Amino acid sequence: MVSAGNEALWRARVFDERRAADVAALEEVRRQPDTVTLDHRARLRDELSGLRDLPDRRIVDEPCRWVHYPWRRELVGIIGPQSFSLVRLDRNRNKITRDEQARLRRLRVGIVGLSVGNAIAQALALEGLCGELRLADFDSIDLSNLNRIPVGITDVGVNKAVVAARRIAELDPYLSVSVHTAGVTDASVDAMVDGLDLVVEECDSLDVKMSVRRAARGRGIPVIMETTDRGLLDIERFDLEPQRPLFHGLLGDLDEASVAGLTAQEKIPYALALLSAAELSVKMAASLVEVGSTLSTWPQLGSEVLAGASAVATAVRRFGLGESLPSGRVRIDSGTLLNGLRDPLVDDDGSHSDIPESSVESAVAPTRPADGVEAVLEAIRWAPSGGNAQPWSLQVDGPLIHIHADRDRTSLMDVDGRATHVAIGAAVYNAKVAAAAHGILGHTVLLPDPDSVDLVATVTLGDHRNQFLAQRYPSMLERRTNRGVGARVPIDRGLEDALGDAARDEGGRLHLYTDPHELAAFGDVVGAADRIRYLTPMLHEQMIGELRWPGSDTARTGIDIRTLGLGNGEGAFLDVVRRSDVVTRLARWGAGEALGISARDRITSSSALGVVTVPGSRLEDYVRGGSAAEAVWVCAQENGFGVQPMSPVFLYARDSYDCVRLSDPFASELDALRVSMRGLLDLSGEESIALVLRLSHCPPETVRSARLPANRIRR
Repeated sequence: MVSAGNEALWRARVFDERRAADVAALEEVRRQPDTVTLDHRARLRDELSGLRDLPDRRIVDEPCRWVHYPWRRELVGIIGPQSFSLVRLDRNRNKITRDEQARLRRLRVGIVGLSVGNAIAQALALEGLCGELRLADFDSIDLSNLNRIPVGITDVGVNKAVVAARRIAELDPYLSVSVHTAGVTDASVDAMVDGLDLVVEECDSLDVKMSVRRAARGRGIPVIMETTDRGLLDIERFDLEPQRPLFHGLLGDLDEASVAGLTAQEKIPYALALLSAAELSVKMAASLVEVGSTLSTWPQLGSEVLAGASAVATAVRRFGLGESLPSGRVRIDSGTLLNGLRDPLVDDDGSHSDIPESSVESAVAPTRPADGVEAVLEAIRWAPSGGNAQPWSLQVDGPLIHIHADRDRTSLMDVDGRATHVAIGAAVYNAKVAAAAHGILGHTVLLPDPDSVDLVATVTLGDHRNQFLAQRYPSMLERRTNRGVGARVPIDRGLEDALGDAARDEGGRLHLYTDPHELAAFGDVVGAADRIRYLTPMLHEQMIGELRWPGSDTARTGIDIRTLGLGNGEGAFLDVVRRSDVVTRLARWGAGEALGISARDRITSSSALGVVTVPGSRLEDYVRGGSAAEAVWVCAQENGFGVQPMSPVFLYARDSYDCVRLSDPFASELDALRVSMRGLLDLSGEESIALVLRLSHCPPETVRSARLPANRIRR
């Protein structure tokens, strides 16, 4: 190891002005005529103050430090060690969380061989993957090293380990680094590996390779080696397998004495055994034939060295975080991967969400049968339902149309069938409007058979014509979901009254909110609930399962993604958050606030939020609520407003137990949101929410989600 007297060759000295000895030493450095002072303290403090989610605001008051780099003759003012780490590694988040970063900072890593090892040391330091580095190499920088070691011509002649240590000190003066300028010998190998958690071995000498492994195995320390040709990465987990043979047994019982002092040409047979001759790149294999003839040693490329450093850093990160990293070897070969280039224009797998509307066939629209009964059935078929599940089946018996709940087309959010009954309520309203338009209006009985849990409504056709309902027939057939952001256009008092009357006529009550502050409060609640929907595995699976990609999905239920009103970048965002592994990770981090932004922003930018409630909590109350919501929807769209149902996860939860059923991990938070929503609405004890509707002024939606064919819903 470099003696203490020589540490100025590579170790930066950190001064803390709270210590009298440091103040005196700092003044001595400042008096040196060739010292250049760079004061970055204010700039770095500004960066610190600008960080999001500081773990402790008091850290901004951490005392600053001065750092002296003797080889550069520079004195630099920086922020303190905790602050420095937070700012420098902030862009690691959340690929490496702060908790993970703290765990990795406890790692002690040794690197033997600082040609390839230089890039590895830099990668580990860059990502903050360890708290201590030991660097060993006896050799110095030659001009021929500059094709693969990222140093400059001014470093020629300087020890390789010293050069690496200097670069790390310039990157992070707080990282503990020690240097072995004599490399690793039989006499020093124990001192090199003692106390380490991991060894990265990248030297050329076979005897040193074996000696390092033998010492590491004796102490239960794993060894990682990266061989640049075709990205061969070796992992030897001596911590888990104390009897594992060195080099996976590829060199048999060879010992250090038999390979010490070999020339480059004499090492080739052993190198071939280690590298698997049949798997070498063509150029490397041919080059080995030339070693000792036209080549002095085997070739290495800087790009391959850097790629190898990335692979080693990933392995170290896995090891430090206790993730899967067994003994073995793998090739991470960028050349082979490039042979698999795919042209998205030719070989598109259709997995993305931004599908041009013109590229797919539009979904069919409702027809207008001349026959009254068929017109009623068609109107029911096009009623709205949560996730466009269409949770009903129809039975025609003369003038009677029985509407049954289909329990196979439901979801977790349909607590005790309440959402299904709201959807069937909308279907009942559509049936009444179509019947009125064809002069066959009769009456409807809800839950007509106490012995049938699935029979929700019976529509009896008659011979009446209701002019008011009949006028709604064209608008009812044109009713569709409009998820566009739109503009906040005021709703006049006359329309407010008409919307309220529409709900009241069907047995519901409309709460209409237009004040921006009230909309913001509702937006916060619904946005927070949307986050929980994403982060709860079953809710997320069902939500994504509802989406339909035209051209690839043949199902006639679910939501056509063209109707989602995706703005710039939202399609790409959907591609990310539709992945279960992504939302699982966000849940583990306690993160994902952005998952509720879309719902929140759509509500806050709306003209109004309409909440349809009913006076009770029985299933027939929810049916009436569905009819009331559909009546409001048709009326609003008829008057130029786009309507989007908003479905917070807790919409059909009546109590805390229901919230547990919906999302056990987030039950308390979900129940608090449910209570907040009821508080904003000032609801009485038994009053229930049937549906939440967002009203905005935006262009008409041109695409509708498909519906099941009539023969699929008739019994």
